[in-house]
Amino acid sequence: MSKKRFNRRDFLKTLGITGAAAGAGLVLPRTILSEHAQKQIFEASTAHAAEKNGGQSYDVKPGQLDPYYGFWSGGHSGEVRIMGVPSMRQLHRIPVFCMDVGSGYGITNESKKLLKGTFVGDTHHVHGSYVNGTYDGKWLFVNDKGNNRVARIRMDYMETDAIVNIPNAQGMHGTFPQRYPKTEWVVTNTEFQVPVPNDASNKANFNKPQNYYGMHTILDAATMGIVCQIMLDENVDLAACDYQGKYSMSTSYNPEKGVTLAEYLAADSDYLIVFHWERIRAALKAGKYKTISGVRVLDGRKGSDLTLRIPVPKNPHGINISPDGKYGVCSGKVSPTCSVVELAKIDEAFAGKIKPEKCVVAQPEIGLGPLHTTFDGRGNAITSVFIDSTNVKWNLDRAVKGEKKPHVHVLDISYQVGHIMATMAETKEADGKWLVSLNKISKDRFLNVGPLKPENEQLIDLTGEKLVIVKDEPAYIEPHDVIMVRRDLVESKVKHRYNMADHPMAVHKNEIVRKGNDVIVRMTANAPVYGFQEVKVKKGNKVTFYVTNHDEITDLSHGFNISNYNVNFVVSPYQTKSVTFTADKPGVHWIYCTNFCHALHLEMRMRLIVEV
Repeated sequence: MSKKRFNRRDFLKTLGITGAAAGAGLVLPRTILSEHAQKQIFEASTAHAAEKNGGQSYDVKPGQLDPYYGFWSGGHSGEVRIMGVPSMRQLHRIPVFCMDVGSGYGITNESKKLLKGTFVGDTHHVHGSYVNGTYDGKWLFVNDKGNNRVARIRMDYMETDAIVNIPNAQGMHGTFPQRYPKTEWVVTNTEFQVPVPNDASNKANFNKPQNYYGMHTILDAATMGIVCQIMLDENVDLAACDYQGKYSMSTSYNPEKGVTLAEYLAADSDYLIVFHWERIRAALKAGKYKTISGVRVLDGRKGSDLTLRIPVPKNPHGINISPDGKYGVCSGKVSPTCSVVELAKIDEAFAGKIKPEKCVVAQPEIGLGPLHTTFDGRGNAITSVFIDSTNVKWNLDRAVKGEKKPHVHVLDISYQVGHIMATMAETKEADGKWLVSLNKISKDRFLNVGPLKPENEQLIDLTGEKLVIVKDEPAYIEPHDVIMVRRDLVESKVKHRYNMADHPMAVHKNEIVRKGNDVIVRMTANAPVYGFQEVKVKKGNKVTFYVTNHDEITDLSHGFNISNYNVNFVVSPYQTKSVTFTADKPGVHWIYCTNFCHALHLEMRMRLIVEV
């Protein structure tokens, strides 16, 4: 790659794209690597490759535990997945924005209250809560790009406990928690610009893109209430927070306010937008906001003292902060460069002592289509490069000293990588042990399973100078991002059993209460019996079951399935769940336990008799 300054058309010409397609900025990804590259991947994928590199084994034998919890966003399955690292064994699936008939999420009254009738989700970014720059094992936060929601997961139970809908926003994408001194705020971005408010009261602006806006939303982590929104002229994409509790920041694009591909790419550069939290707090206190759709909205458009716009090339995607807190790395996406921003200079730029562009202290050429950057804690960055299908390890200090290509190693992967993440890399304790490359295409890597192919997540040994692939792992339907957290930060916080008092309707006495047309059944479950052997109701009754599992054995769960009534859920030890339905099918309907719990598990059932 030439060391001369790259412009967009030169960049596209390297891909053989010219004419109208180049004008629109169209980029077609490579899907087949060279024969040499495929041979390199095959050799690197063997077990002895890591050993030759002086590396580590990914083998976790039966009875052993992984040293890391991996928390994966589940993409448009709407869930979060927990996997062990480095074994890559799937341990648990947490339904968040989706119905899950296995656990009963979306069927029980408790989960319906969270979902509010919306069962489609697109989870993109999952991040943990922090204390002093490292994970505290308390919460996970994840966004729903499809329906503009952010959810919170309790890590002691590994269950969703709060979901907030974000008004004035669409395309809820980048999400990140405050890192210092602890997570009090969580920020989330609007990638799609819309009229504000986006309802019938503002119909005059439906067809006026110049009056569409993006939003940077701040949430209260403890209450999951909306603190405020900052209105912007741009689409805001990925998000990050610094290690001092002073700033959040977002990559952005489309200040052109375009609504087509060519319009999105018209300008020569875009911005890293930095948000000044002290000034935001002061503006809220002074009442310098408008209330729109019930939310306090501050003006962060150009000229606002709440925001700083640092020019970076073009349609930038990822923004990631180095573990020492010194640098932010913006990936160019349709530029072959990454922009290294020195965070200490942001103070000077906000004070007017330097121009915003002076915050960029390096702009090395990384490859075609850089997207996301992670860190090994030893001064190196690793960037995913989508079009080249590579992970590029490069040295931050060498880049800051002026090297245009400060590469340490380039690893071919299979294929079209999106996010990458190294162990503990989003904390000050990045340890450089393992990296996972989340690749969008698995071409020829696995047995054929039909037209909808698995994606390919590759486990990479980070301990040597070279990146070494040690494992391919298939993944279902667009898992988007991941964090990998040391076991000691999580394992001690996770409870083996529920606190029965968590649910206000926990059942201690079996009883049936009839109030007019309502029938309330409060019932225990102890292997191998339910608290009742039969319940009789009338056709048309509104029936609610509360079921509490009284078994003390920590992995003895019970199921609750009502034949022909579309009801199924699981109740773990000391947990309570409820379900409400209309008894509209006369007859005998067996209720049975779906989770094998006892030698007499098959006999753990009861009758629901719906009388005419």
